[in-house]
Amino acid sequence: MKRKTNEERLRMWQDRLSRNETQYQSELADMDTRESLYDGCRKVTPVAKKDKPTETPYVRNICSELIESQVNSNIPAPKVTARRKEDEHLAKMIEDMLRNELDRLPFETMNDQQERTVPIQGGACMLVEWDNTKRTHTTIGELSVTQLHPKQVIPQDGVTTRIEDMDYIILKVPQTKGYIRRKYGVDVKDLAEENPDIRGDGEDGVAYDMVTQYIAYYRNDAGGIGLYSWVGDTELEDLDDYQARRLRKCAKCGAIEPAEANPMDEPTLDGTMPGIANGIELPDDMDPKTQKVSAGSRRKVCPYCGSTKWEDAEEDFEEILVPITLSDGRVIPGEVSKEIPSETNFDQNGTPLMETILVPTKIPYYKPDIYPIIMQKNVSKFGKFLGGSDIDRIKDNQNFTNRLSAKISDKLNDAGSYMTRPANCTVKSGPGEMKEVILANAADKQMLDVVNMEGDIGQDMAFRNQVYEEARQNIGITDSFQGRRDPTATSGKAKEFSAAQSAGRLESKRIMKNAFYADLFEAMFKFKLAYTDEPRPVVSKDAHGETVYKDFNRYDFLRQDDAGEWYWNDQFLFSVDTTAPLASNREAMWQETRMNFESGAYGDRSQLRTLILFWTKMQMLHYPGASDTVEYLQEELNRQQQEQQAMMKLQMELQQNQAREEAEAAESSEGSVMPAGNM
Repeated sequence: MKRKTNEERLRMWQDRLSRNETQYQSELADMDTRESLYDGCRKVTPVAKKDKPTETPYVRNICSELIESQVNSNIPAPKVTARRKEDEHLAKMIEDMLRNELDRLPFETMNDQQERTVPIQGGACMLVEWDNTKRTHTTIGELSVTQLHPKQVIPQDGVTTRIEDMDYIILKVPQTKGYIRRKYGVDVKDLAEENPDIRGDGEDGVAYDMVTQYIAYYRNDAGGIGLYSWVGDTELEDLDDYQARRLRKCAKCGAIEPAEANPMDEPTLDGTMPGIANGIELPDDMDPKTQKVSAGSRRKVCPYCGSTKWEDAEEDFEEILVPITLSDGRVIPGEVSKEIPSETNFDQNGTPLMETILVPTKIPYYKPDIYPIIMQKNVSKFGKFLGGSDIDRIKDNQNFTNRLSAKISDKLNDAGSYMTRPANCTVKSGPGEMKEVILANAADKQMLDVVNMEGDIGQDMAFRNQVYEEARQNIGITDSFQGRRDPTATSGKAKEFSAAQSAGRLESKRIMKNAFYADLFEAMFKFKLAYTDEPRPVVSKDAHGETVYKDFNRYDFLRQDDAGEWYWNDQFLFSVDTTAPLASNREAMWQETRMNFESGAYGDRSQLRTLILFWTKMQMLHYPGASDTVEYLQEELNRQQQEQQAMMKLQMELQQNQAREEAEAAESSEGSVMPAGNM
């Protein structure tokens, strides 16, 4: 099939965005409504026929209260299981690498926002990418994980199961014009922001320095992932296999672009390129008369042919020239000898002679071949791309609460005190507290009275509390779960049981969160396996609480089958450590560790080794002062061992001296006795 032109592909993706966004419009409108309810919307929609749309002066925000009651700041810890016994050390390496990435990336902030967005909207996504612009002196590229609001994700219409089941999915990302120019080399300063609502709750105005970038990920014909990106009517990127490795090669001779700067990589201070005197071909943006380039030019010159034109080329295989020794002792060979028929030397019969050449070892580049968008659902709901929203379940309760709050406010505002007096009575007003009342006669005094008109709000308050309780029960939150006083729990155990019952009803949400992080961990591993060319340091703790420094080397996951073909070992099972919430409760773990120590689970409590083991456990649980105690006990143990060694050495010397003296005494006694023949 003939490939579409650039303009045709742009129109195709714009049509797909417009069509799917139209079908998704009702869901997008609901998102703004949910955010408004969470923020404390004052609107009251009609409940009865006689009601009219109005607003309440006071909002009891049950939506926000019940969402905040569920916020869990714990980030699940990764758990990786090897499918083969010989890969257990690799599974441990992946776990440690993922823990390091959780510490490096701002997951605390992202999880905090995710904990609110997911129950409000029913779901939210994260985008996993490899950022090749993040470089250090020894590394190129770094893993990047960013958060996506559901309003930024436009799914393929009709597919409501998983993102992996879609043919394509489109993102709407707010970007600065400077970012677009730096990354894609496209000037979009004359374009305006098309979707400012994706930056907030739909009330944000158009920002002059912002544009809306559209990124479409799609499944290509080979089963890989393609990418198409545009802004307005301007194409930014079109990669049919965007997860494939790309190398910049010379457009003229095909040589790989050197990573190091060459003499023409940078212009001199006056703008003149230093390589001109050597007869190297001029860059395209250089004035041949002045030999100066435009400001900001960073042209590299091919060291083989002198061309300055480079192009990206997909590479399926990596060439290994120098042998690589892996952590388990295996060696990936570099260049190997290979015999091929000669093209210039022949025997007398005209048959090509065999000649030996060095051929580099070729290994395939790893590709994740997964969509980089990972979604977390609140609770699964059939027929919906996002999960079930808690706001949708209690929005009627919030509306009725607003109506009752308005009614209660009206009753209180209309209430007041009224004075009764005779018709001919005169009351003089003034700034003082004492008021003068002029009566016609003494009998009129009996007609002076004050009547208090108070509205009865008892039933309204009771009904509003009932609506609130129904909202809590709808989601499954009890007083014990919220940490409030629970009159139904008569003891501490009863309170724990009540909270556990509520937690059981919310178990589905925890399962969905764990499933999301398991998928996220797998995607992070696959992107690290695909693009980390250099070994990356990994820090972990051993069983003794000591810091261990290792390297995550992607070549450790390279295997060779019986036919000699190289392949990548990514057969690992990803889940989360369900004991992480308990481990994060330090006080409970301190108490558990002390109980184990007192019960003798760690050994004889009078032994220094047992004390060191106990305090090492406390140190791992971040008990205050535990590290100092471990250091003191370790020094004391070393001192005792040195004393024992010195004592043993002294005893051995005494025994050796005693044996030497006995031997000398025996020799002297034998020498003093004369033989009988000499008498």
